[in-house]
Parts: sequence; structure tokens; C-alpha cells
Amino acid sequence: MAERSFAREVQDLKKRAGEEFSGEGILAITKALLQSGVAYVAGYQGAPISHLMDVLNDAKDVLDELGVHFENSASEAAAAATLSASVMYPIRGAVTWKSTAGTNVAADALSNLASGGVKGGALIVIGEDYGEGSSIMQERTHSYAMKSQIWLLDPRPDLPSIVRAVEEGFELSEVSNTPVMLEVRIRSCHVHGKFICKDNRKPPFTLQQALEQPVRDANRIVLPPASYLHEAEKIEKRWPAALRFIKERKLNEFFGPERGTVGIIMQGGMYNGVMRALQHLGLADIYGESKIPLYVLNVTYPLIDDEVAAFCAGKSAVLVVEESQPEYIEQAINTILRRHDINTRLAGKGPLPMGGEYTASVLLKGIGDFLVEHTPALLGNRPPLPDPNPVLQHDKVRALAKVVPQRPPGFCTGCPERPIFAAMKLVEQELGPHHVSADIGCHLFSILPPFNIGATTMGYGLGPASASAFNVKAAKRPISVMGDGGFWHNGLSSSIGNAVYNQQDGVIVVVDNFYSSATGGQDLPSSRARNPRRSTNNSIVDAVKGVGVKWVRQIDRTYDVAKMRDTLREALTTAETGPKVVVASSECMLNKQRRVRPLFQKAQRDGKRVVRERFGVDEDVCTGDHACIRLSGCPSLSVKHTDDPLKDDPVAAIDDSCVGCGNCGDVSEAAALCPSFYRADIISNPTWLDRALAKLRSAVIGFLQNRRAGARIAFAD
Repeated sequence: MAERSFAREVQDLKKRAGEEFSGEGILAITKALLQSGVAYVAGYQGAPISHLMDVLNDAKDVLDELGVHFENSASEAAAAATLSASVMYPIRGAVTWKSTAGTNVAADALSNLASGGVKGGALIVIGEDYGEGSSIMQERTHSYAMKSQIWLLDPRPDLPSIVRAVEEGFELSEVSNTPVMLEVRIRSCHVHGKFICKDNRKPPFTLQQALEQPVRDANRIVLPPASYLHEAEKIEKRWPAALRFIKERKLNEFFGPERGTVGIIMQGGMYNGVMRALQHLGLADIYGESKIPLYVLNVTYPLIDDEVAAFCAGKSAVLVVEESQPEYIEQAINTILRRHDINTRLAGKGPLPMGGEYTASVLLKGIGDFLVEHTPALLGNRPPLPDPNPVLQHDKVRALAKVVPQRPPGFCTGCPERPIFAAMKLVEQELGPHHVSADIGCHLFSILPPFNIGATTMGYGLGPASASAFNVKAAKRPISVMGDGGFWHNGLSSSIGNAVYNQQDGVIVVVDNFYSSATGGQDLPSSRARNPRRSTNNSIVDAVKGVGVKWVRQIDRTYDVAKMRDTLREALTTAETGPKVVVASSECMLNKQRRVRPLFQKAQRDGKRVVRERFGVDEDVCTGDHACIRLSGCPSLSVKHTDDPLKDDPVAAIDDSCVGCGNCGDVSEAAALCPSFYRADIISNPTWLDRALAKLRSAVIGFLQNRRAGARIAFAD
């Protein structure tokens, strides 16, 4: 199960030459791959390109018809290694993942690929996950492209430019025998637009032909002496071939007047933001006509020295719009200008901030400051700059921000991982705090309130590995946490196998929620669903035992907080040595709701009897100490005021977002808090028996309530 289905949209991938394609960026990329005659595609899901993987999964019929092989790779390294098919054979292949985290994982394979070079076109679609919407370290792919000499495309964020970049990226790769990276940011992946289609192409040379006609070229294998020759080949052949292709095809673009006192050089991905800022400044119209010369780098590596020099010549100053740091492009352009003895003043980091996402407001201020310094007459008597975010500056919003505390990101309502960390907090009360190594995934939210559990996170599937240094005799054992996604990505060998081999004595909690939930709910080898295209239902417990773990416990319902607590306590206190693994399993509630809710709604429409569980809090019993909230943190748990004059504090309450997981009640029971939680069954399309029982219950409860009310002592006013 994926985050969303593209079953309807993928039908547009069949459109023929001359037809108009309308959709979002990831669909345009897929269509461009098919138009380019790609033979195989692989990748690992992750924002912002996880939907690209979902599109390819849903497009199986289209891919099969063209003879295109597609697979979900076990990791980014596995995906990158797939490109070896393009080393010896004239086969076009593409891979995709989230960068820079995924590029780090794929580093070994990419370095070998870039060294030996490729014969067929090799395209790496990089989801540049940078900025305010990112969930990873704030780095950029540019340095990796420079390090390994992989050409880096950064097309303007509109569909025709993206499609052209895919198609000509393959050609650039083949002409220069070099893999090519296509960098697309979050907005590029999801921008909507139109372009005119070409016919889809079957691969001219297929994978089957390659298998039946094997080729071997020792000069392409990274071993001495060939590896020493690869560097010379990069400089003497591949680089000049790439420069010629980029210039001849005019991959970089020029907009605005040919001459001007100032100009702007930008990454292609920054184009829309720059144009928006120029519109606010009165220097561009809504059709993209600029009054300032613009040089758009749809290829950010390598740079074309002649184009840069020609653009800068005769201008007093040029602004470089390069998001993130270090300022690789700005430094390179400075070098080009010095070599050509051009004295144009270069600005970049200064008017624009060194780090952070270049949003509309950031670009508006940076470009405005640059123009005020170098050509104020160009701005004229402009009106005051409009605020790009007027709502945030409203007095009422500012006042609200002072009163309402920030709410940190956390687990979804009903998340089965929440009770795991509630149990861990209960154990902490008994045994004291332990060092906890966290991991990439939803469970990383445990480091934030209300749990505040977790000291470090070093990479996907590396939670237990990051506790390796603590394999010493001590009064307490280290705890490490890893998800099922990280387990199959890297953790089985790097974490579990490593712990067995080095006889580590720590506790490892594997959070098994049946999906790669953090990347959009894709299936895994251990997913419980029957996937006709993948091998699922492979046991994590069996895999762990297979690499030598002796102490293993399986918990099939994480919502049983008492059992979770007791199992963790046993793992931390047992006399048995060696790694102790707790596999805590329950289905991801978000994916469960995606699966169950449509079935529930259909049954309702069909007039069938359906029951939905809801939990509530008896406000007469609740004491208002809110310990349940501190130990749960569920978004559906809130507070409300009561009319009881004997209660000063608001009581706990459960809102309509409750999904009936029961965690709040289990936490209260395990922590011996209070009996104020109750469960209610909401019945749709009730039978006559349901109605009769409801009337009977109402009568009995009404009788008891009236009797209690009559026994109360009433005081006169």
C-alpha cells in the first residue's frame, strides 16, 4: 500500500505524439523516461520523489507493454548498483532516491560508476530534499557531483523544461560516457503544468539481448591500471564532450534584454522564485518577460566558461542566486571571471543568506538589496514592497503566537509506536534512564515531547550500530530503536549482524508497523499484505534468529502497554548475555485507516451494520492531573473545562479524531492512573436488536441517574 494511488493518472502515460499531457512533475518525469526509451528503472522511496516510485508501481501495465523493467530496490545503494547494466551495454537506465541522505548511501556504487563510465545513458533522478519542508540534514548534491564528476542538471520548475532535461540528460550521458544527475526539488516534483507528448519508445537494445549477448570490457572495471586511466579520460574526453553538448543544445537559457548594467545568474530550480520577486519589484510581468538579463543554469555542473564570461562582460555587477552553502557556483564563476580578466562585481552570499531555503520573501529582499546597491535607478519610484506573508504579520496572529505554545511534530492519532515509548517511560521510572540510540523513521518522534527519549540518530537502519561503542560492562544496558524499513534497508547486517558478531549486550527494539511508513506506506519484505508483485510476509523474527540472535521476543499488539513494559524490563534485567531483540508489531494506523475507511464507508452506504469503536473520558471520574496526556501525547487527547465547582483543573477529553486504538486506556491501566476511560461502540445501520438494547440501557442509566440526583443535598440560594 502506498500513500496514494495513481491508477487513473498513469493512463495518461499512454498518450501519443502531439497530444497534450497535463499533470504534476513526477508524472511528467515518468512520461519523459518512457519517451526516452528507458529499459530499466529502480529506486528507493523517500520525499520528495516517493510519489515517483508510486507512479512507477501503478504503471506496471504500461511498463510491461514497452518492455521496461522496474523494481523497488532494497536501498539507494542497491538502486545505484543497478546502473551497472549501462556500463557494458547501450541500455538506458534510470534510478531515483531522496538526496542527500540517499546519495550518501549510494556513494560506493556511484563512485565506481562515475570512474569506469557508462556506454548507455544513465540518469539519476535526485529528489533534493532541502529547505523548510525537509526532514533530513541540510546539505546539497552539488558537492557530490563535483567530487565524482557526475553532470548535474537543475531544470526550471515547469513541465516542458523537466521533460527536456530527462530526454537530453540521457543523450548527454551517452555522448560523454558519464552518469547524469537530474535534481528536482519538492516544488518541481509537484508543480502542475502541460507539455506536448512524444510517442513512448521501446528500448532499442533490451536487457534480454544483453543477457544473450554478454560483453566484457576490462577497461571499464575499476581496477589498476584502468582506474588510473579513468581520471585522464574524464579530463581529456568526457569533460570536453559534455561541454560541447551543453553548448550546442543550449541547455542553459538566457532571458530578458541582451545587455544591461546588472544581471542575475541562477540555478534553474530558482527560476520561478526569482521571477516572482522581479514581478513584485516591477521588473518582470506575469508572462515572464524580464527587464533584467537572466542566465538560467539548467546545468549547474559543469559550468560553461564562455557563456558565463559573455554574460558577465560589460555589466557592473551580477547576482548569483545559489541556494544553500557552500557557494560552489559563486566560487566557480569568480574563478572564470579572473581567468578571463573580467572585472564585473559578483554578489551572491551577502545580499542573499548563506543558508536556508530561498523562499519568495527571501529572494524579494535579497534581489531588492542587490539592486539598491548597484542600480537603484532601475527600481524607480516603486511603491513599498508587498509582504509575501501578510497573514503572519497580522496583529491577532502575533498575539496568538505569544499565548499558544508551539506543538512539536509527533505520532499520528492511534499510532502503534506511541505505546512502545509509553512503556519505555514506565520502565524508566522503575530502572532509571538509559542511553537510547534512535534511528530514521516515524519512531524518531520519540525524541520530542512528551516522551523525550533518544540521544542520537546516525542513519537509516543504524540505530543499534550507533550503540556499538557502549558495548562495555556497566550497571545499565544501552537501548536502540530501529524500524522495519531501516531493518530491511540496512539494519539486518549493519546493526543486528554486527551486534551478534561483536557479542553486544544491549537491547534492540525493532518497530514493525508492516510498511515503510515514513516514506509513504510502501510494502516491505515483512509486510503482512499479499503483494502479487513482491515477496512479502517474511518474518523479522526468523531473520534475526538467522543471523544468530538467541534472545528474541515478539509482541503482536503494541497497544498492550503492560506487556511492552514487562518485556522491556525483562530485556534490561535478564542475566542472559548477547543482543536482546524485541520485535514490536502492530499495523501503522494511518495505512490501516486508508485501507479500512473506504470499506467502512461502502458498507455504510450499502446499509450494512458496521461498528466503530470510540473512547471517551468520564469527566466525573477524571481528576484532571493529565498524566494520561503526558504518557500518551495522542493528538485526539485534549482538555476541557467542567462545571464541577470542586475541580479547578480542566479534565481530559477525547475529540472526534479518535480512531479507537485504545492506547490511552491501556496506558492509564499500565501506569495505574485512573479508571476514567471508557469504550463506546458507535453502530451505523443498527438492527432492531441494537435499537432495543439501546432503549433498555438508556432506561436503566436514566433511572440510576435520577435516583442519584434525588439523593443529592441541595442548598438554597
